[in-house]
Amino acid sequence: MTFLAFQELVSKIGKIGLLGEKAHAEMSPLFRKENLKKVNWQNLTPRKAGVMVLFYPNKNQETNLVLILRKTYKGVHSAQVGFPGGKAELFDKDIKDTALRETYEEVGVLPQKVEIIRPLTEVYIPPSNFLMHPFLGYAKNPLNFIRQEEEVEAILEVKLQDFLATSSLITQKLSTSYAQNVEVPAFLLQNQIVWGATGMVLNEVKHLVKAAMLEL
Repeated sequence: MTFLAFQELVSKIGKIGLLGEKAHAEMSPLFRKENLKKVNWQNLTPRKAGVMVLFYPNKNQETNLVLILRKTYKGVHSAQVGFPGGKAELFDKDIKDTALRETYEEVGVLPQKVEIIRPLTEVYIPPSNFLMHPFLGYAKNPLNFIRQEEEVEAILEVKLQDFLATSSLITQKLSTSYAQNVEVPAFLLQNQIVWGATGMVLNEVKHLVKAAMLEL
């Protein structure tokens, strides 16, 4: 999809009702659903995180989405694909400010270059006890990313048309520090398995974009 065509969708994307948990459920691993039945996560006082689902034009004026591959480390999200973003700090004005600040820190995109389209449905992440607040945004011009070497292994630039393709949806068996040999719904993007909370948010975005395309 050309970026001009994507920009024509932006106002529609901002007005379409969010599918929320319905969209999330389509990409939610079975063990997540079982774990959430056992606990009322609101009582756990989760930490807040702000992340950015960021679209932008590539050098050919096609629409891209940026994701990051996290470094391998001693933590529950080691070597996983996610959005630019991170935990809220006391000096952040609000959770949107967190998402913009962390996007700058992790991939080098200045906050003033990002137009926020809308907030998306929040997702609770049991393994790390975070409540993730995603924001959908776009940059009007091509971006030169700067990788935060301490936390980001690689920056993944995904074409919107590849993300929207039916072939991007897969089922994959994997093991993590908190679940062994489990089958999960996922996206296959840039030869990376994108699942869990990131996959759930992406599925809501996919529904929004496709619904906006139908209204043209």
